[in-house]
Amino acid sequence: MKPNSLTQRPIGVFDSGVGGLTVVRALMERLPNENIVYFGDTARVPYGVKSRSTIETYTAQIVEFLMQHDVKALVIACNTIAAVAGAKVRQTAGGMPVLDVIAAGAQAALATSRNGRIGIIATSTTVNSNAYARAIHAQNPQARVPSQACPLLVPLVEEGWLEHEVTRLTVREYLKPLLAEDIDTLVLGCTHYPLLKPLLQSEAPHLALVDSALTTAEATAAALAEAGLLNPSQTPADYHFYVSDIPLRFQTIGERFLGRSLEQIEMMRLG
Repeated sequence: MKPNSLTQRPIGVFDSGVGGLTVVRALMERLPNENIVYFGDTARVPYGVKSRSTIETYTAQIVEFLMQHDVKALVIACNTIAAVAGAKVRQTAGGMPVLDVIAAGAQAALATSRNGRIGIIATSTTVNSNAYARAIHAQNPQARVPSQACPLLVPLVEEGWLEHEVTRLTVREYLKPLLAEDIDTLVLGCTHYPLLKPLLQSEAPHLALVDSALTTAEATAAALAEAGLLNPSQTPADYHFYVSDIPLRFQTIGERFLGRSLEQIEMMRLG
């Protein structure tokens, strides 16, 4: 059944896997009236080790799929896709609002930092793309943006070791070079990392943490309001989840990220 008005159309959210569900969770809390269609490319994750052209091809397939669901806005809930294919998504979307975790995170970091020293933790691909530094320097060329790739954190989060001693020691090592740069703000540049906020805060209590999921939800709310696209309906929102594969433990991991039971999951292969 197609929505009978533009405002009731869903927001399309997509990610290379399951991590983008932290963004969906933030959107559900910030915009409880909004319908959401999510696509996670769980069959082809991780994107971080793939070439730019492959990531662009996969992204184009996902965007085409979401457009078929009559979405009114697109949210790129994946730092790798935002870094590599964000411009292509905006070209494809025409005038539709397109939000992404990097733009929202950079904006929030600039508003939060007092000394202009902003640390980034992210996957290797996101760090190597330099996308956060570029987004921050576009608005404040004087800002210092030391970045740290943290390849071990995603598997630790997916294992559920959110407060495990192994995770604590790993986080401590990754933070050392950033703390040496006298940062006052830390951007969680991967959608898995918000689950580590309590541990990060206990390891570095003086740092302000910028959660890309929360900042993206705020940016989405502002963009929809500006475009007159907020859903005024008070009927319960509809959430639909599509994935390209349902791997072992998907339900467990997905519900940990979403913070609630994961219903209406369908498998949809693309390409």
